[in-house]
Amino acid sequence: MATVLLIIHLFVTLALIGVVLLQRSEGGGLGVGSSQGMGGFMTGRGTANLLTRTTAVLGTAFFALSLTLAIMGRGTTGPRSILEAPPAATAPALPATPPAPSVPTN
Repeated sequence: MATVLLIIHLFVTLALIGVVLLQRSEGGGLGVGSSQGMGGFMTGRGTANLLTRTTAVLGTAFFALSLTLAIMGRGTTGPRSILEAPPAATAPALPATPPAPSVPTN
């Protein structure tokens, strides 16, 4: 479930970035906001309203998905540092030298 939401969140983020870049700003933006770029389909004001509403919808979806993912991932945190992690099991230490063979005494 979290993976599906994360992928949807990625698509919403990319769409939001694209819509924001298409909007006509004081500097001109990418220039799509004019009626010449749309082929007379919409007026400049209609395009601005559409992009503004799309930005609001995508922004709301981004915010809701971010909150949902944060709430879903709240209980799945692991140790934050190596000091909080339990010690790793170590193998038993082997003797440095093999024991001397026993010699029978007569």
